[in-house]
Amino acid sequence: MKNKQLFVSKKIVIFCDWFWAGRIAVLAALLLVARSMPGQELSNLLGGKALGPSSSHTPVDSLNRTSPRSAILSFLEDCRADRYVMAARYLDLSKIPADERKTSGPELAKQLADILNKEPRFEVDQLSDDPAGYINDGLTPNTEVLLKLNGNDETAALLLERIQQQGVDIWLVAPESVARIADIDALEGASKIEKHMPTFLVRHKILGTAWWAWISLIVLTLLLFVFSNLLSRLFLFILTPVVKRFAKTLQSYRLATLTDPLRLLISLSVFRAVMELVTPSALLRDYLIKLLIFFFTLGLAMLAMRIVDLISAQILGRLEPSERTLSYSVLPLGARVIRICIFLIAVILILASWGYNTNALLAGLGVGGLAVALAAQKTLENLFGAISLISDRPVLVGDVCKFGDQTGTVEDIGLRSTRIRTPDRTVVTIPNSAFSAMTLENFSRRDRIWFHPTVRVRRDTNPGKVQEMMDALEEILRNHPLVQPAEVPVRFSKITDYSLDLEIFAYVATADYNEFLKTQTALLLKFLEASQQHGVGWALPISESVTVNPPAADPPANSNFHPAVEPPAVLPPPG
Repeated sequence: MKNKQLFVSKKIVIFCDWFWAGRIAVLAALLLVARSMPGQELSNLLGGKALGPSSSHTPVDSLNRTSPRSAILSFLEDCRADRYVMAARYLDLSKIPADERKTSGPELAKQLADILNKEPRFEVDQLSDDPAGYINDGLTPNTEVLLKLNGNDETAALLLERIQQQGVDIWLVAPESVARIADIDALEGASKIEKHMPTFLVRHKILGTAWWAWISLIVLTLLLFVFSNLLSRLFLFILTPVVKRFAKTLQSYRLATLTDPLRLLISLSVFRAVMELVTPSALLRDYLIKLLIFFFTLGLAMLAMRIVDLISAQILGRLEPSERTLSYSVLPLGARVIRICIFLIAVILILASWGYNTNALLAGLGVGGLAVALAAQKTLENLFGAISLISDRPVLVGDVCKFGDQTGTVEDIGLRSTRIRTPDRTVVTIPNSAFSAMTLENFSRRDRIWFHPTVRVRRDTNPGKVQEMMDALEEILRNHPLVQPAEVPVRFSKITDYSLDLEIFAYVATADYNEFLKTQTALLLKFLEASQQHGVGWALPISESVTVNPPAADPPANSNFHPAVEPPAVLPPPG
């Protein structure tokens, strides 16, 4: 049964990860399509005007040479389509005689494309996408490194420079670098692998990449698909003892959930390393690197999400039963928020690596987040109230507490409200924002319970009897094993109209209220026995009633009633 539950939970986690992965993939596809479309076509697709200044006011270079990256990318696109005459316009041919430019320009463009295609260290994305280029690169202004050769100085590199042509700043291959293209291309020659390949696999090319390189990359992809699972399990086998040293209670089967993202990351790393040997063309290399960046960022995001789930499960396993409410409210919400943040960070990293300006995106997210926060103000208020209840823990599920003028047992602390069962067996639901602001008295946190009754004896009791009763009560308190009497446990506190009040100050050493009730009953019974032994009566409120008889009424006229007549007085005999 446990294995079945583990299998189902693992599938759910995989589905969630690939759900997020699908979102990133769809977004990436849309951005790639949008980035590959010219500005006017993209504007027509969106049904609006092109962004940016109007072309009627600001001169625009038709060959897209406004930044080092865009210039070389357009150059490679023309070379891939065998438009070498057009590609020659990306070279500064000012130091070549005018009558030779028409023939030598396309040839130099072809040779430069070969150099860039054969050099595995060259990546288009390393060039600046800023019209001003890299400012703090240590080079002279308006100069950029296109390709570093042997050494770090400017003479051991092919350079780009920015010039002004017809009122527009454009980037071209520097004339000094153009003069060295033929010599560098002659030194490059065929690679050692190509020398052992059949001729037709070397001559035939797709996107400027020979067939043998395409075949090698496809075979490598299939091999990694087959053996990457073994590599990831081997990595986990090495990683598990290290993790166990810091998390001893972590079950090994939980680490198995990291297999899929590790499999992807290891495969991408091996693929990137082999690319240095196969050396696809510069244009294909640019596409592959963008794709590798996309999947590598996706793999890191998946791995981070799995680790978040792993930590969440560990925290849940260490919670006490009364604190399990955290697993049903704040903990899943916190894990989900972290996963969303990881997703957004992955999207931003992908966009930044592809040359998009992420500042506008972050500004839009900030405005959108503010709008959502204002719209969900009450919901967020209750949410933070729940977080406050869980973090401060004034009450937990199962605690008996007093809130306001009511008392009850906490049954659930949710994201929006808290439910409390009252002694009448009704359920009171209170919003967390209001509940967290109340004064809460937690009866379940008591270490002992106060025993404080008042004994009222008759007001006409003899003072000596009162003292005897006080001594008897104190002896009862001190002899009980669960009672912790105060320093003066019995106090003669008040004389009222009908009683003499004796107050009891003691604690019953138990947190169980049922046990307290049993002890209280035993003590009160002993108080009754003591009052009988010492002849002390309990005081009761006394009330007197007086009955007044009304005067006799006159008899009716025809009545036979005659009032009593006193007999005549008997006089003593005379003298």
